[in-house]
Amino acid sequence: MRVRVSGVVLAAMALVAASGCGAADMTKEASPFAGAQGAKTVTLSVQSWVGAQANVAVTQYLLEHELGYRVDTVQVDEVPAWDALSQGRVDAILEDWGHPEQEQRYVQDKKTIVGAGDLGVTGHIGWFVPTYFAKEHPDVTDWKNLNTYADRFRTPESGGKGQLLDGSPSYVTNDKALVKNLDLDYQVVFSGSEAAQITQIKQFAKERKPFLTYWYTPQWLFEKVPMTEVKLPAYKEGCDADPETVACAYPETPLQKYLNADFARSGGEAAALLKNFHWTTQDQNEVSLLIADRKLSPEEAAERWVGAHEERWRGWLDG
Repeated sequence: MRVRVSGVVLAAMALVAASGCGAADMTKEASPFAGAQGAKTVTLSVQSWVGAQANVAVTQYLLEHELGYRVDTVQVDEVPAWDALSQGRVDAILEDWGHPEQEQRYVQDKKTIVGAGDLGVTGHIGWFVPTYFAKEHPDVTDWKNLNTYADRFRTPESGGKGQLLDGSPSYVTNDKALVKNLDLDYQVVFSGSEAAQITQIKQFAKERKPFLTYWYTPQWLFEKVPMTEVKLPAYKEGCDADPETVACAYPETPLQKYLNADFARSGGEAAALLKNFHWTTQDQNEVSLLIADRKLSPEEAAERWVGAHEERWRGWLDG
């Protein structure tokens, strides 16, 4: 996923309409919730991890049911999302984990994107082992001891080395460089997506097998599969500046929102709501759990959260 340093593996640039949402043709049609009001659409970028889906689900529900907008959602990977936002093909990114190159290009230089404030959630990427294994082998939580356990983490996919399980190749990750620069006897294996990675982690846990995985907080899965972080060399400002030589932990990242600059100026109540949208890790995990674990649709999960937390969202509607 995501942090949000250079060295990203870019996914295809094509925008794919997310399931269960309005047509992603970018046209500004009347909202089915607005009746004769003729409200226009808002197009939100939704990333593939469930926390980002939770953000969009709740804001989409409020935009439609409280403000009468039609909302289109477009699934697009992290770096291409910045291009789409700059060009006005999407109006907002609600969870960015830190892309300094894109921020410099579009916010500082071109001024086609503007910051919309903190999401309220702090993200962190790290390497994790299941807590049941960490309790049996407490020294595994120090990266210096990982080679001792490489054979325990070996899988058919890891080529005789220990497996470090990653998610999608499109996520920003330093893991290949970290394995090389820390001289670890491991192979990074991509599961392909957050959902596939979760499936693999849950299967390992069911069988009580050891595993080492790239993972992140906030994430609802910790409630189902307790995991303990492996301590990598301490993060210091600039230690990840060169993606080839990085040999330090991932930073804590206050997650940010961004709007297309024209939309920020002319988006009315919709832009105001998205600027005001600010919730907690607990809020996000509550909705994420409903979507990913209890298999509610994003709209159903949002409706349940909105119904139970009016005191949290009512102020977001104030322009």
